[in-house]
Formats: sequence, C-alpha cells, structure tokens
Amino acid sequence: MPKKQARRSTAKGAAPRSLATTLEDLRAAKKEWSSRLLKPGQRPGSQVRTAPITPDPAWNVQGIGIGEKLVDGRHTGVLAVKFLVRAKYHASHVSKKHALPKSIDGLPVDIEEVGLFRRFRAAGTPAAVPDPRTRIRPAPPGCSVGFADPNNQFTMAGTFGALVRDAGGTLYILSNNHVLADENQLPLGAPVFQPGVLDGGSPNTDQIAQLTRFVGLDPTSSNLVDCAIAAVSDPRQVSDAILQIGQPQGVGDATKDMVVQKFGRATDYRAGRVTMVDTDVNMQYHSHSYKFSGQMIIVSLDSQPFSNDGDSGSLIVERGSNMAVGLLIGGGTAGHSIANDITDVLEKLGVSLA
Repeated sequence: MPKKQARRSTAKGAAPRSLATTLEDLRAAKKEWSSRLLKPGQRPGSQVRTAPITPDPAWNVQGIGIGEKLVDGRHTGVLAVKFLVRAKYHASHVSKKHALPKSIDGLPVDIEEVGLFRRFRAAGTPAAVPDPRTRIRPAPPGCSVGFADPNNQFTMAGTFGALVRDAGGTLYILSNNHVLADENQLPLGAPVFQPGVLDGGSPNTDQIAQLTRFVGLDPTSSNLVDCAIAAVSDPRQVSDAILQIGQPQGVGDATKDMVVQKFGRATDYRAGRVTMVDTDVNMQYHSHSYKFSGQMIIVSLDSQPFSNDGDSGSLIVERGSNMAVGLLIGGGTAGHSIANDITDVLEKLGVSLA
C-alpha cells in the first residue's frame, strides 16, 4: 500500500510562491537592475581596462543574471539575482552610495567576484593531441581559424565552432564576429584561413572560406550575439564532427547546472557547468565595451579554466547528449566563461547545424 502523507498547509492560508512566479520575478528584477547599471557605451574598452578597481557599481558590476546563491562557498539551492563584480568588497568597505541591494522586493541577492569580462584574444598555448593549431583537412570544428589583418598590424586565431548550412544547402564555418569579421571591420568576401595566421596559416595556401555574413556589434545598445559565418570554399575540406566530441546532435536550451563541454583552439577539450542563464554582461573588446543580454555563464568542473584566449567561437554542447546550447564569446579573469544562446545565433544568421 502506498505511504500517505498529510498535506501541509500554508501559513494563514497564503498560496505558496511557485517556481514559475519566482523566475518571472527574478527576471523582472534582473532586467530593471541591468538597465540601471549595464549601460551600452558607458565606458570605452581601453578606459575600463586601465581604470582602478573601485566599489562604484558603474565600474565594478560586470554582469547581472539569475543563479544559485552561495554562502561562504556553500551551495544553497536558492535562486537569486546575481551581481557579478570585478572585485567583491566587505560591506564595511563600501559606502552607502555604492552599496548593492541586499534583496530586491523580497527576492534574494548574491554578489560573485568574476574579474573583468573581455573577448578572448588569441594567445600561444601548449600543444595538445590532436593539435587544433595545425593545418587539418578535412578541417573539423574545434580547430584554429581566423582572418588576416589587411594592414599587417597583428596576427590572430580563434576557433571554428560548427559547420552550418542555409536553406539552399550552402555550407559555412560558424564562429564569432570578432574571429571572422574583426569586430565589424572586414568586408564581406574577406578570406578565412585554417589554421589562423597566428598558428602558421598561409594566406597563399590555407584559405578555407570567405566571410559571408555577420551580426554587427553595436556599442550603443544591448547585443544578443557575437557571431559570423564564412562560406566554405570546398565542402570536401571540412567536417561537422567536433574534435574529441563528435557531431552535434541537434539544438537545445541551456539550463542551470547543465554539464557542458567544448573543444577550443587554446584549451582543447574542457568540461564545465552552466551556473547562470539569462545573464546581462559588459564585455571589453578591442574596439569598444559592449553590453550583451541573455547570456549563459559557465565554470569549469575542475581546477583548469573552461576556456581562455583563442577559444572564442567554440560550440558549447551538453555532455552526454551532444546537444548544442551555446557559442563561446569570451570570459572573465576569475574563470567564468560567457556564451551566446545557440538558438539566437542560428536564427540571427539564418542557418542550421549541418
């Protein structure tokens, strides 16, 4: 016989607050405080990077989202509005003028130190097996790609995120705007190389695609995605199987505590956990400081960072199912990685996974 349990009554007949209601309230509170503190174009990127660290929220708050409240590093299971700050201060060291709220209309608040959020720039890293920084044919997602600076002022490389196609069947390399289009600077038709020039790619022999479409980055309003596609020159020279991970198995939504994985040009294979969703952040790029809304935050499952410079453009997939959930755009100096929602990316570009 099944065990029966008496139904619990709520105090004074009050209806219990549902999870759906709580999430709706948290999203509303997040949206309000994001509009207050994360203003597009508020600070030039170079000014933010060189500014002294201060408790002033206009400089200190890097992002605002919804995630689990932590107390002395302990998980509580309580969803809260999360203020992501460059540096966390003891309450006694923060003036009333600069203090963040302890709660918002009865909703819990948490403050988490993340360092400075910025786009990942390419940087040399130790070799791995397979080495994503070498010339690979057919080229798989996870390997090095990039453009050549027309003015020869620098060399760079990012990550080939996924192979995608449009309604007509044309194949494209998917990555970030800042990996394939140099933050809106390159014209359509600009060549894309594998490996990227920083990793020894030759403009004479290693062109694999050409820039076809990108979603422009806007420093004056909130951005949703940092993405671009480049039409593949020869379909026989590319693969849809991510290095060490395999083929993506469709598209899904990231949820809090989802375990994910990626393979990137810099840190190779890494596994992580989604700690926050629907998060708004200020990101420091080479040209500007950009605000992004609706982002996911990922932290590593171990002591190694989930991502680093050169991993920009990596596809984020759920571990186990290989469902694609995000596109990596950068991260923080304290180990937090930031990714666009993959559904937003594909919709904005008008493509689907190949």
